[in-house]
Amino acid sequence: MRILVLGGDGYLGWPTALRFSARGHEVGIVDNFLRRHYHVELGTDSLTPIRPLQERVRAWHEVSGRELQVFIGDITDYSFLEPVIRDFAPDAVIHYAEQPSAPYSMMDRAHAVFTQTNNVVGTLNLLFALRDHAPDCHLIKLGTMGEYGTPNIDIEEGFIEIHHNGRSDILPFPKQPGSFYHLSKVHDSHNIQFACRAWGLRCTDLNQGVVYGIETEETVQDERLITRFDYDECFGTALNRFCVQAVIGHPLTVYGKGGQTRGFLNIKDTLQCVELTANNPPAEGEYRVFNQFTEQFTVMQLAEVVAKAGTELGLRTEIRPIPDPRVEQEEHYYNAKHTKLIDLGLKPHYLSEELVESMLRVIQRYRDRVVMDRIVPRITWRPARAREEAIA
Repeated sequence: MRILVLGGDGYLGWPTALRFSARGHEVGIVDNFLRRHYHVELGTDSLTPIRPLQERVRAWHEVSGRELQVFIGDITDYSFLEPVIRDFAPDAVIHYAEQPSAPYSMMDRAHAVFTQTNNVVGTLNLLFALRDHAPDCHLIKLGTMGEYGTPNIDIEEGFIEIHHNGRSDILPFPKQPGSFYHLSKVHDSHNIQFACRAWGLRCTDLNQGVVYGIETEETVQDERLITRFDYDECFGTALNRFCVQAVIGHPLTVYGKGGQTRGFLNIKDTLQCVELTANNPPAEGEYRVFNQFTEQFTVMQLAEVVAKAGTELGLRTEIRPIPDPRVEQEEHYYNAKHTKLIDLGLKPHYLSEELVESMLRVIQRYRDRVVMDRIVPRITWRPARAREEAIA
């Protein structure tokens, strides 16, 4: 297949491109280096040293003998995106090219507006480009489990059967997003579903849980191929942040009561899921949703696993709850279905102390790169007045 990875320089995009290339597919990468820019803006950096994209591409060619085609540009610019879709003629587009951080979207008005403009407009441009130049292409879009929120009922995979006043229908599962970032993903889902219905496009929306991990089968082949690893409040996911905090001797910062429950998966399983999805495309005009995670944990359970693994390695670990900067339930019901990818053949890598210990060892190699003053969260969901009233 000819596969185009949007956001191919990122945490998930880079190893995804390598995975498909290693399996003999013709792979193109689109990126505008926005993720690198965010770190310059915020004074943070990837824990792992990331080489320039062209150097990474050359290293992959040296290791594998395979070529990656690179397109540098912004998908919100249709004059850039349209010829890429037309000329590359992809069989599948894997779309990671969005601002991926809830805290970043909640910093202030400008960051909220940027997040929604960047994410929604970029995806809309892509839909029009596919309609006009690659109508048979399979769009694989990275969504998020955060679209659903934490309802007091079981979360289905995208759709739910509703019975009302003697009539029934299968409708999109209700959305209760928890940030302007998550709202942008909801807008994407609605726009994509409409494009499938109106234009006959085919799409799989992967509502992904929280990803953890550093290494994949391809990235471990050469130091220059390593993917990024974020630990700051904006771009570091919970388990990754806890692991870095354990290595540097910082208390594990659990938000509030720590009962927030989410779906989690290993980065290796993200690649499995995307590959299974690409190999099993939907029908023309079909919009389908897969809930992409393998296990559910509370935030406190994750912190306890990290603390125990850290102790085994001789690290001094302490769990220290801090006031929750987000507006969310700190204890709640959570039961999300996730059977469709298992049915396609997903073989999960489950979380274990041994896996966390291996992450801690990798982090120890790069501990000198940690930006210490970016560990504690500073971004809050509530405006200053509401915070003062809550304290009073």
